[in-house]
Amino acid sequence: MLYQLLKALIFAALRLFFRFRAVGREHVPREGTVLLASNHVSLLDPPVVGAGAPRPLHFMAKAELFRTPLLGRLIRRLNAHPVERDGADAGALRHALLLLREGHALLVFPEGTRGTEGRLQPGRPGAGMLAALSEAPVVPVYVQGTGYALPRGASRPRRAPITVRYGPALRFERGRGKHRYQEISDQIMAAIGRLKAEAEQASRPISAGSAATQNAERTARGPLPVGQQH
Repeated sequence: MLYQLLKALIFAALRLFFRFRAVGREHVPREGTVLLASNHVSLLDPPVVGAGAPRPLHFMAKAELFRTPLLGRLIRRLNAHPVERDGADAGALRHALLLLREGHALLVFPEGTRGTEGRLQPGRPGAGMLAALSEAPVVPVYVQGTGYALPRGASRPRRAPITVRYGPALRFERGRGKHRYQEISDQIMAAIGRLKAEAEQASRPISAGSAATQNAERTARGPLPVGQQH
């Protein structure tokens, strides 16, 4: 109940202040196990991906956040689960696999840490391990604009358009070994890279040549009938 309420409030705030758009929501299954793998450039990324998704998401958050009593209780109720960032956290991995086996949607960030807007970092093997051991479908996600709205080190957000894109699900056969896990993570990052290219193409302004071509086409068609002129 709290999750759905806060999701609605976050969605409304994102639309109002950041002209928020969610593209490709149909690629996220509305039920059943699914792993969402997103790029990561801002603290805004988890709520942004969650606001655009058509179902509740679980996500892993750094353990330090849970050591603040009020914040810890709140984010637990918002489906956050602690993970220690220093070294391998076997307990967090087991818990993530349990969530997937129970049929939940889990959000992970293959890069492992926040990067820079518009640049993808290499994926780490952890996301590939989850995909290989769970055999869950993996939906790649690309978030655009959060690195401008709330970059690393910023104390308050600033207005910038934010878009989240969900891509077609990837499927991987079960397997073991660090090489296999890294291979899967690389494929996931490649899919996120394709979404990034789509996002950049969609946000690219019309060139002068394209504008001139469109004007020429309109001139060749002649004037619009009365009542259709703008």
